[in-house]
Amino acid sequence: MSGVLKQSYTVPCASAFRDAVEALATRRKVNVGDLARSVMLLLPLDAIAAHPDPGEPGPGDRETIVLKTGRAAGRPWRRKPRLQVRMPPGQEPPLIRRALAIALQMDFGTLRVSLGEPTPPPPPANDVSPETREELERLRAIVNVLAFDPLPGGISSRQEALHVLGFPPGADPDQRSLRAKFRLLATIHHPDAQHGDHMRMSQLNAAMDLLRRGAA
Repeated sequence: MSGVLKQSYTVPCASAFRDAVEALATRRKVNVGDLARSVMLLLPLDAIAAHPDPGEPGPGDRETIVLKTGRAAGRPWRRKPRLQVRMPPGQEPPLIRRALAIALQMDFGTLRVSLGEPTPPPPPANDVSPETREELERLRAIVNVLAFDPLPGGISSRQEALHVLGFPPGADPDQRSLRAKFRLLATIHHPDAQHGDHMRMSQLNAAMDLLRRGAA
């Protein structure tokens, strides 16, 4: 049994943000809490708190679920999109949301972080349980995966295009998968979006254009 105590947090967020975070966690074969804890291991909490908050969903951004318990069981209910995140006690949903936004930007290459000593530094080895030491090492590994350098010279090959769209090396997705991934990322990076990024949107367009042409 793990010695790391955790609790579940409900983090309201835009549906596009939720989908992007869940897609990143699936691609990295971790859970959403791992992504947030990795950023918190890498950066001081005040730096995370200073990062722009993606915010809660807008008034028209709702999801429909079917209630399973209570007098209204079986009825549909529209609620704010959310992420359920397991973290150590004492966290706040806005800080978790900011940490996840940093993880997304690191993965997309729009944010670079210089890796130094983990923050906060780990306790002395003789004060750390084997479970906690294993948890720290796993989170450091996730940090190293997220903190990659963006493509410096644009996109010139099929593999670079697939990389920008978030597919692993050697992947051979069909056109339907390519379009689905493009739509997901474009929702986040379109310049008109709340957290749009012109450079990343240009790379997404260039990647799709190259893949449509069937470049080798």
